[in-house]
Amino acid sequence: MPINATDLRVNYTLDELLESQAPDEPMSLFEAWFKAAQESDTPEPNAMVVATVQSDGMPAARVVLLKEVNKDGFVFYSNYESRKGQELAENPKAAVVFNWLELQRQVRIEGRVEKLSVEKSTAYFHSRPLKSQLGAIASPQSKEIPNREPLESRMSELLEAYSDKEQAPKPEHWGGYIVIPQLIEFWQGRQSRLHDRLVYTRAGDGTWNRVRLAP
Repeated sequence: MPINATDLRVNYTLDELLESQAPDEPMSLFEAWFKAAQESDTPEPNAMVVATVQSDGMPAARVVLLKEVNKDGFVFYSNYESRKGQELAENPKAAVVFNWLELQRQVRIEGRVEKLSVEKSTAYFHSRPLKSQLGAIASPQSKEIPNREPLESRMSELLEAYSDKEQAPKPEHWGGYIVIPQLIEFWQGRQSRLHDRLVYTRAGDGTWNRVRLAP
């Protein structure tokens, strides 16, 4: 059966985003919005869509979890041999979207992507619960498998092997990425679809320019 979503409408009335409320640079505004998302009823406010592009130009998007924001950018972790890892190796650029529906807000980020150091990736890997560490070892992420049995069998072997240990060695193919933003857009839903959109773009000297876009 076809799906008809033409009558699904929400009237956005929660907030506004005016130039007088926005700082000259975007990171402090992101910090404030992220804190608001954490304090709201938003489930997993650090969930973000990461879009990459493969060599033939076909884009791919998936949800990952933000693990850190610092002065340089936005950090997440993954398997370097996964589809996203292979695409980032070929084209180290990504687009990111945070969608906080409970606040009627969205943040878009575009930028280049770099791998984190082995030391930083290892430190984070060992901060995870042991079963999460073993899951990263057990799963050949993005590879075709016949069913769940190979995953569960490998996981059982690892649980037995590391039953008396608190951590496992980080796989060489697993680690972190940082998205270094060149563009950050803040979107606040408004009535009558006249939404607020403030876009920051980074200049060559590292400073930020801010403009308003029509919705």
